[in-house]
Amino acid sequence: MYTNCAYLYDSDIDLIDQSRPLIVLSCGTYHLRTKPILKTIRPNGRIDYQLLYIASGIAHFYFDDKEEIVTAGQMILYRPGEEQNYIYYGTDKPEVYWIHFTGNGIEEILDFYDFSKSEHTFYTGTPVIYESLFKEIIQELQQRRPQFEELIMMYLRQLLLFVQRSRLEYKRLSKHSMAQEVELAKFYFHDHYQEMISIENYAKSRHMSTCWFIRSFRTLTGVTPLQYLLSIRIENARALLEHTQYNVTEVAALVGFDDPLYFSHMFKKHIGVSPSKYRNGQ
Repeated sequence: MYTNCAYLYDSDIDLIDQSRPLIVLSCGTYHLRTKPILKTIRPNGRIDYQLLYIASGIAHFYFDDKEEIVTAGQMILYRPGEEQNYIYYGTDKPEVYWIHFTGNGIEEILDFYDFSKSEHTFYTGTPVIYESLFKEIIQELQQRRPQFEELIMMYLRQLLLFVQRSRLEYKRLSKHSMAQEVELAKFYFHDHYQEMISIENYAKSRHMSTCWFIRSFRTLTGVTPLQYLLSIRIENARALLEHTQYNVTEVAALVGFDDPLYFSHMFKKHIGVSPSKYRNGQ
């Protein structure tokens, strides 16, 4: 299991701080790869606020003793005192980001960004900006450079703003059934990423204009279909490099690259090191 977490007060203990409208207490991420299960049960919840983002895979949440399967592209908000019960299974390959925050103006801020008190789960899509903002907050909490507390508060508000935008765009596109088409495309890419996929042919098979499909996909996810497909291939390549003995050429072929040199170039561009160095560093 990969984890990367950071805390304002070097502790994960929840607290109330009414000195400012918004204070970020902690932020982190879990990527389950080998750990079979990770369970969280807090019958009385916490006294701060918690926002979780399912970046990929599936998570299992329980509200009023009813299971809700939460897929990638959704966020869950817990307010103070609300029971928390959720489970991540390694077989679902979940990648989750979370953040805890407090302050004297939280409800006004959440209301401003349209986070209803009657909902726990919010569809947000999977724009890459979400992960980028979570990572920025984690890094700032870890490095503690001058003015970091103000900066991470601004990052959190920016995150909430992008969530609001995604939800508004999703509602608009849902009227044209485009959101459903994008979800179908994402499922198709996850199931067929090892194959040679033509975006033009895929759009044609769904009776859509290629330009319309690409534009709508990017509106809902923040990336183009090719960028989304590439991210799936790179993540699966990472898993193969970590857990198998396939050489780089074999890994490239298994995740849909017919040119191992191009695969190595793209892997280094996205991960920061070559496939060989990545394997040796594990």
